[in-house]
Amino acid sequence: MEKVLKRPFLVVIGALVLLSGLFPGASTGFAAENKDQSTVVDVTAMTFNLRYENSSDPSPHTWDERVPTIKKMINMKNPDIIGTQEVLYTQLQDLENTLPEYNWIGLGREGGNRGEYSASFYKEKDYTVLEYDHFWLSDTPQVIGSKTWGNNIPRMVTWAKFLDKKSNQQFYFVNTHFDHQSANAREKSAELMLQVTKEFDPELPVILTGDFNTAPDTLPHQILTNDGAFDDLWGTAETRINEHLGTFNGFHDATGGGPDRRIDWILGKGNLTTNEIEIVNYQKNGQFPSDHFPVIADITLTYDK
Repeated sequence: MEKVLKRPFLVVIGALVLLSGLFPGASTGFAAENKDQSTVVDVTAMTFNLRYENSSDPSPHTWDERVPTIKKMINMKNPDIIGTQEVLYTQLQDLENTLPEYNWIGLGREGGNRGEYSASFYKEKDYTVLEYDHFWLSDTPQVIGSKTWGNNIPRMVTWAKFLDKKSNQQFYFVNTHFDHQSANAREKSAELMLQVTKEFDPELPVILTGDFNTAPDTLPHQILTNDGAFDDLWGTAETRINEHLGTFNGFHDATGGGPDRRIDWILGKGNLTTNEIEIVNYQKNGQFPSDHFPVIADITLTYDK
């Protein structure tokens, strides 16, 4: 996928084409060859609400001050793919310059480069985007900026089918941001997520990242994880780091609100296992990279020969 994916004008054009069909297959991409395929692929995935650029955030938590800290943390943890939330287009431009080894896909929730993105970053040297699309969490998911479930602002999903260049294997990566006010919107959003991901190629693993704005003991989590739909990788990981933390720190709470406030999740379905998962509580001299702690998981995807 060429770098032109980053340019807002072309992103808008791509969105108009891709939104002609909500479900996988709506967009065209490159066909992966079947030869020389590996049976195991390791992917390090991160979910990270970066906090939108806000002039009311006090020092040292302004966006300009946080960018070097975000860079240091990401370089330290070295994720392959990052599902981000709350990012504005100007912030994406800063991240392009700060993290040149990553490309990204995404669309503003109000269309084009307007509003917050749920953009996904990926290491361009290691992955190719075969297909991607967006949909809105509403009764009219193909309508840009739509909201029908009681949420005051639009909520959306960006998904992609990736090709791992080394192994020649494919997988899906889905990224979202559920509403922070409406419980009904969160529940309906979880139901729609299941509906859409059931249309994916069932032979391929799916990684789902997001800020779900709700705890793991609530109905949206149950909808997503009941009956083997998705696994919460926090629960299935062989090793968990920082189990005593939550993920919303508000720029001041080093506990992230405690484990009952683990609102940022990495879920998975298909043939995958989680070796290690961590709530990353990195700080630099009392400065938090964001008002959310990122979560990172070391995932192994397994394929039949």
